[in-house]
Amino acid sequence: MRIAIASALCFLLAPAFPFIQSQSRSPSKSTQSGFDFLEMKCAQVLEMTSSEWIAKITSMDDSQEDGQLRGIESYGKCYDARTDRLAASLARTRKGPSVRSRRDFHDLMAALDDFTAKALVDSQPPGDALKKAYAALYEKEFRYEFYQGYERKASKATYPKTTVPAPVPVPRVAPAANPPAAGAKAAKAPVSEMTLAKNQFGELLDALPADKLHEMHAAFGKVVELPIASDEELGIYRYAIFVLEPSAPRAGASGPAPAAQPFAPPPF
Repeated sequence: MRIAIASALCFLLAPAFPFIQSQSRSPSKSTQSGFDFLEMKCAQVLEMTSSEWIAKITSMDDSQEDGQLRGIESYGKCYDARTDRLAASLARTRKGPSVRSRRDFHDLMAALDDFTAKALVDSQPPGDALKKAYAALYEKEFRYEFYQGYERKASKATYPKTTVPAPVPVPRVAPAANPPAAGAKAAKAPVSEMTLAKNQFGELLDALPADKLHEMHAAFGKVVELPIASDEELGIYRYAIFVLEPSAPRAGASGPAPAAQPFAPPPF
């Protein structure tokens, strides 16, 4: 009798085990597929520039400003996720920035945030929610490029360049230079992008009232006094110009008209 009861219980419980096992496996499977979908979608988003993606979202929204804000937010999340993955990968291989480098970068971003907060208040017209969102998105590139620099160093260390013997130079006779015609002006050397950026930044500061000019000059001085690589300096100036440049006025709003073509639009 006991054997019969035990057999019956086994028969009743047997179908439940596959179901329980199936249920225990399903959350991780669905989570994994959801993660893959998110990664695939962000990869597609980042194939476009931020301007292209924001325009795409805005075209599907009844409100121009709301569409832009949604586009900025979604693009920023994907951009941050890519930077986070890069930072984590470098940390695992111990090829990322040192504690001191991370601290220096944190100080730079804190100084930029302070400058941005003052600039958006002092700009004419004052920066609104949309300008603040664009500035925050623009700033994300500094963090990504910070880690990208270490990724490039790691790649060079892994795949060193092969030395190729330099070709033997063939001596050539330089042609005689023609003397400039009488009254002709010497050609001017091209102005560097850095010089253009500094000039543009100075013009924007000069357009501010005297007290605001000194405030902004002091705030930006705290940025450039920090250790900044030469290849990062131009990006810092272009960002500062973007923040100070007048925004497009809303319908019925007064204020100085923005430039037809922004000097430093979002770079990515």
